[in-house]
Amino acid sequence: MKKKIDLIDIVKLLELMVDKGASDLHLTVNKPPYLRINKELIPVNVEGLSSDDMKRMIYSVMDRSQQEQFEKEKELNYAFQLTNMGRFRVNVHLQRGNVEATYRHITQKTKSIHELGLPQVIVDLARSPDGLVIITGPTGVGKSTTLAAMLDLINKEFRKVIVTLEDPIEFVHDSRNCVIKQREVGLDTKSFISALKHVLRQDPNVIFIGEVRNLETMAVALEAAETGHLVLTTLHTSDATQTINRVLGIFPHDQRESIAVQLSSCLRGVVCQKLLPRGENKGLVVATEVLISNPAVKVVIRDDKIEQIPNLILTGHAQKMHSMDSSILKLYQNKKITFETALEAVVDKRRFVAVASEKEMKLPI
Repeated sequence: MKKKIDLIDIVKLLELMVDKGASDLHLTVNKPPYLRINKELIPVNVEGLSSDDMKRMIYSVMDRSQQEQFEKEKELNYAFQLTNMGRFRVNVHLQRGNVEATYRHITQKTKSIHELGLPQVIVDLARSPDGLVIITGPTGVGKSTTLAAMLDLINKEFRKVIVTLEDPIEFVHDSRNCVIKQREVGLDTKSFISALKHVLRQDPNVIFIGEVRNLETMAVALEAAETGHLVLTTLHTSDATQTINRVLGIFPHDQRESIAVQLSSCLRGVVCQKLLPRGENKGLVVATEVLISNPAVKVVIRDDKIEQIPNLILTGHAQKMHSMDSSILKLYQNKKITFETALEAVVDKRRFVAVASEKEMKLPI
């Protein structure tokens, strides 16, 4: 028999979410809450709430200004922290007139690049003195976690000024060797572009832009990367080729040639991520594609011959480049994922089957 949610208490649901190791909590009217655990949606054994009760529960962890902003704009993104549980990123929205929400858990401890199972080349990118680094992938693949690890490494190893522009702030960084200023859209600034117009006057060495959403933001990011700053940001693209095309495609066609020259000059690397289930349902493991801007890559970007990038990745082992398929193959060969998971995830299935059958062959990463 299903139980009612005790006292309509969102905190109890969030405690359950943390205890179960869920990444997300989905609240929908007249339906049980759902937890996303290792990419699977699992219902909680409680009764669904009415529209009024759901609204009261969601509003219970929002302050008055957040409630007013939501009622005005009908959308709200924010984050909050609970003692001993970490931070939660929240999206509040309407669905057929009902207030509903999604909560994402952000662990308190920032894991290192090594602990996340990411390739060593990401350490090299974090240590870049300047230029543009783009972390890509769909929602929920750990882009923010990777960037938090990169910022944490910079904070430990260098004396720099780091300015982050986020919507909302997810990982909170304490200043160690670096001076860190974390600015939240809506709370500390009106918009990404408004903050970026003034960020260069804050004497930053490193600028983290939560997401590039328009031409103006990308233009300032490229300018900052080209003038001696390390710029870290994200895009929702699935591979390196698509990422470069997305950056160039943001701008009008008559600017594409000049932007290609600018991008070829300041790009340091692109890291694409995908999360795959580990064998025997033991959590998730990250697969990556890495493009490093070596002289050959700079030429194909400058000359707008983006279709040549996959071949450059395949021949770029010396610069620690690798394709997503080769990363997935290595995970399979190291027995971290099953054959079925790997086969479903790779693009070139015929090649994967051929190479996987040769047990001794391993692609360098």
